[in-house]
This record gives sequence, C-alpha cells and structure tokens, in this order.
Amino acid sequence: MNGIHDMGGLHGFGKVEIEPNEPVFHGRWEGRVYAMTQVLDTKGIYNLDEHRHEIELMDAASYLTDGYYGRWLFAMESILTRKGVISRDEVDQRVADLEESKQARPVETKDRNWPLQDEQRIPWGAWRKDVAVSPKFQVGDRVTVQNHQPAGHTRLTHFVRSKTGTITIVNARAWVLPDTRAHNAGENLQPVYNVTFSATEIWGDAAEPNVEIKVDLSEDYLERAD
Repeated sequence: MNGIHDMGGLHGFGKVEIEPNEPVFHGRWEGRVYAMTQVLDTKGIYNLDEHRHEIELMDAASYLTDGYYGRWLFAMESILTRKGVISRDEVDQRVADLEESKQARPVETKDRNWPLQDEQRIPWGAWRKDVAVSPKFQVGDRVTVQNHQPAGHTRLTHFVRSKTGTITIVNARAWVLPDTRAHNAGENLQPVYNVTFSATEIWGDAAEPNVEIKVDLSEDYLERAD
C-alpha cells in the first residue's frame, strides 16, 4: 500500500546520523518488545507479511515518532486485539496497573479461541521454498516495473514503479509473494529478480552521474519492456 512507511527515495528527512557504539536496545522496553514478538512469531497467530502490513496501518505521525520497536509494539497489540487474543481494555488496565506499581491482573482466556489448535495456526513462513519455478525473464532482459497501486500490502517500493531496468540476477528458487501472504491469500510462489536501474531513470536530472540502483523485485511486479 502507499504510505509514509515507504520512504525510499524521498527527500526532506535529513542526514542519517550514525551513532557511535550504538547499543542493541536504547531502553529496556525495546528488548522486551523484541522478545515478546519473537515468542508470538511461533504461536501461529499471524505471518511475517501480515505483521509488516499491520505496521503500515499506523498513522503517519506515530510511524515517524514511535521508533522501530514502537512500530513492532503497535503491530503486536493491534493484531492480538483484532484477532480476539486480548482486548483493548486489558491492555489499558495492564498499563494502569504497572503505572500504579500494582501486580498485573491475570488475563482470563477460557471463553476465547485460545490457544489455537494446530489446524488453526498460520505458518510464520520462510521467504524461499525449495520448489521448482520457471522464470519468465533472463539475465539481460529489459523490464518495466508495473505501476502497481495496491490497497493492501506490497513490497514494491514506489520509486521504481513505471521505471525500466535490466535483469542482472535471476533468483530461480521459489519465493513467496508478500502481497498475497500478508492477507492469507496464498503464497503465490515465483522467482525474484535483481533489476538494475540507472539513477537518471529513477530521479531524472536530480540523480548523481554514473550511478546505478539495484532492486529485488518479484516476477508479478514486472513486464517485458518491449
């Protein structure tokens, strides 16, 4: 989908500041969010691409200010609430208890569809599968990226849409299409290609001379340039 999360190629966000001796986590809460997310990844509640799409549903201001693990926390709470694992009231009550230094109250789950049965679990899933696929394109082919404007999730970054480049690597193993798996609409296995674009093709007269950009793109995003 289109939104503030797709920041590649945009101007106006300032210089990337590199923090010397940057710690893994800047606060204890970040480590806790990381740990909780890793545990939830094994529970079959959602898959990787569904989690990414949930982050895309944040409002723009929160996305820019909440930070990396703040986005993970938003996605975790949002998915668990939407799927009935927890309720918004329970989250708010847990926060209030902790702010008052009270012992957190237990969550009652007996009337919920939890824990999930094996047949209900959604595979977290790998990006690649050892399945044979037949690539439509070969190294050296000229391809144009479709002007894809989806309402849902996509891994097609906006700045290469409608641009033409050259296939430089064919990843012939079967790759999952995130656009469909994010909505539990199938893995849609297909090749992924590394496509090289000239900087001028992407940014016109604002581009640096003699610069190329290489982008990995699923086959469904591409069409033959001729």
